[in-house]
Amino acid sequence: MNFLRKIFAESGKLVEKGKPLSWAYPVWEAADTIFFSTNKQTSSGPHIRDNMDIKRTMFFVVLALIPCYIFGAYNIGYLNSLALDIERSLLANTIFGLTYVLPILIVTFVAGAICELTFAIIRKHEVNEGFLVSCALIPLTMPPDVPLWQVFMGTSFGIIIGKEIFGGVGTNVFNPALTARAFMYFAFPTKISGDKVWAVGPDGYSGATALAIPANPVEYDTASNLFAASTQFDFSLLNMFWGLIPGSIGETNKVLIIGGALFLIYCGIASWRIIMSSVIGLVLTAFLFNLLAGFSSNAMLTITPLQHLLIGSFLFGTVFMATEPVTSSHTNTGRWIYGFLIGVLTVIIRSINPAYPEGVMLAILIMNMFAPLIDYYVIQSNIKMRLARNA
Repeated sequence: MNFLRKIFAESGKLVEKGKPLSWAYPVWEAADTIFFSTNKQTSSGPHIRDNMDIKRTMFFVVLALIPCYIFGAYNIGYLNSLALDIERSLLANTIFGLTYVLPILIVTFVAGAICELTFAIIRKHEVNEGFLVSCALIPLTMPPDVPLWQVFMGTSFGIIIGKEIFGGVGTNVFNPALTARAFMYFAFPTKISGDKVWAVGPDGYSGATALAIPANPVEYDTASNLFAASTQFDFSLLNMFWGLIPGSIGETNKVLIIGGALFLIYCGIASWRIIMSSVIGLVLTAFLFNLLAGFSSNAMLTITPLQHLLIGSFLFGTVFMATEPVTSSHTNTGRWIYGFLIGVLTVIIRSINPAYPEGVMLAILIMNMFAPLIDYYVIQSNIKMRLARNA
């Protein structure tokens, strides 16, 4: 490592201020900090002075996402073998799935790196590590057969519009990964949503995700048998819990998502208040809508609270995106309000407008806008209470 340290030290002299290659300093600094720690301290942004630096925070988030990647790859292979009616080993299914996952991951990081390095060079500042987590999240929100050029465009949009135009990490209003997902959802709807988005089986075997079934209902008797008409896949509660169903790469296995939540909460990165209040908001709203289901022909109203928790990206979005420290509320009371409204809006968007069945995406982006306002009124309320006590 001493040899490598000397190489970086010598090459660093070429990109110092005033040297011809000074424009390339952000690129050199990004490479240097990958291999070696820095003694620099942050001077602005939403950073707290403690022993958890940004790189360690990003590392822990990525670490929590790795199991979702592995299972996502396995699930693609498993469902493909199910479609073809063939036997494959766990390893063979995972390798097959990786042929879908890795290209998406590579394209995402290439697009993110290009955007981040370009803005770092133009603004003449260091490369921010935040794009690493955004680029790690984006592939997990995609269906496995999404065209790679669309992934490149979506990632670029998410990094530039979701983060860079606001000034970079710490100043963005919207979650960049969700901004990329929203762009893809509205720009390329046939590849992201609908009843034929999962297509890694033979021709004619592509099918709907769990949310697309009640959004485009067929005949059913009760809410418990809402998914019974789907003959291609088993949408039982157990299968939805273990993730052996079609869906975005990282959203299906709820066991791994809950495990990632516990890990991030233990590390002090994710807010348990946001996660808990989101679940409470979703359950209460779903229960209320179940009571109203008899007055409407809308099949989405019949989805039970447990089904709402297990289908779609609600848990994944709540754990890995709603808790993102920059775009969420920062006060404890604000986090309860922020999370609760995400759960409420998720069910409302799913149920009232079945054209957008994955409501958690829009719910989080909407609450990203209101998070500063929530914190403002929480702080003002605290100030008024203290003044009243001291009066």
